Amino acid sequence: MKFDEIIAKALEVLKGGGVILYPTDSVWGLGCDATNEKAVKRIFEIKRRSEAKSLVLLAADMDMICRYVKQIPSIAIDLVEVNDSPMTIVYPGAQGIAPSAVAEDGSVGIRIPLVPQREDGDGVSPRQGGRLPDDGAGRSGRHSEPVLCGAEFCRQVARKLRRPLVSTSANISGEPAPACFGDISEEIASAVDFVVPVNFGDGAGHSLSFDSFASGKPSQIIKLGLRGEVEIIRR
Repeated sequence: MKFDEIIAKALEVLKGGGVILYPTDSVWGLGCDATNEKAVKRIFEIKRRSEAKSLVLLAADMDMICRYVKQIPSIAIDLVEVNDSPMTIVYPGAQGIAPSAVAEDGSVGIRIPLVPQREDGDGVSPRQGGRLPDDGAGRSGRHSEPVLCGAEFCRQVARKLRRPLVSTSANISGEPAPACFGDISEEIASAVDFVVPVNFGDGAGHSLSFDSFASGKPSQIIKLGLRGEVEIIRR
């Protein structure tokens, strides 16, 4: 399948209340529309995970986060702007999210996947996050475009869905998170409505792999309070 075709199929399943298995900017995950309570509960069932544990969400941009969080701590903007690796921020006061995706204290963890950029086809190193170095004047070259990777897939799906995606590692609770597609168990893969293929076409005759750019490890997690409190939950 081509990249655009995969996105179209994922959107079809998500809009229908389904669950997908997909690549993120960190590990492979299980996802659904984060506002659909029935779909969220199904993810807990697939993972055999206690509903007392909240879920991480992925958003297309800061504007989307603002729609689902009552008040954004000012430090969050700075963290998002300077961050160069997968980072989930736990915000106080979730709103409009499926109840099962929200923590008992009303907070919700949300991440904006960082998409590596490619300049004029010159390539970019397969690491998570950031753009290629600029020319000293704030320009990163004559032209840059996002690398087709898990992070870009997530950003496009969330943007076109117009809602955040649930993003929880694609494993049975207590087992290791799948760093690559080959680590995913058949039990997990057979329980979802759509499995995003690890290899895909870019529309120009090239075959690419989602595993090429993912970090392969869970994101760091930082919890913020409205009074400037900062708690590092996972480095």
